[in-house]
Amino acid sequence: MTRSVTELPVSADDVRIARLAAAAIALTVAEAAIPMPLPGVKPGLANIITLVVLWRYGWRDAAWVSLLRVLAGSLLLGQFLAPGFFLSLTGSLASLVVLGLARPLPRRWFGPVSHSLLAAFAHIGGQLTIARLWLVPHDGVFYLTPVFLGAAVVFGLCNGLIAAHLLAGEETARAP
Repeated sequence: MTRSVTELPVSADDVRIARLAAAAIALTVAEAAIPMPLPGVKPGLANIITLVVLWRYGWRDAAWVSLLRVLAGSLLLGQFLAPGFFLSLTGSLASLVVLGLARPLPRRWFGPVSHSLLAAFAHIGGQLTIARLWLVPHDGVFYLTPVFLGAAVVFGLCNGLIAAHLLAGEETARAP
């Protein structure tokens, strides 16, 4: 009996995306250990990695990092195909769509902080939509909107500021 082995070529881009996704996954797992006062309200620390990747390498790489994080994070946390997985996936997809649309906006006025805020609002919007359509088939779910929007402002602002600081540190390190 002969065994055949299929080898897939691995590019430097693949290795970079895997490393960045691993960092985002580690932040997702660490964040799961932080007690939160309200289910569904999380800081979204892994989104810092997504923002840095978006600004440094582009939307395609950011999408890979974000989606790999959702998939692997849900597997590691035992939530794959559970409602939390679909909430996270929907929020991430909504964020990626908004980030894709916001990417060409003038960088003079739209930086990592504004992108983070837009992504946080999209994430919450996606999650509330899937929750209403699937998990809580009642408009009462929208009573939580002010709480989630407040969290999106706070965490979107914090994550955007951290991403901006990391990106500014890179620029400083590269300057002669």
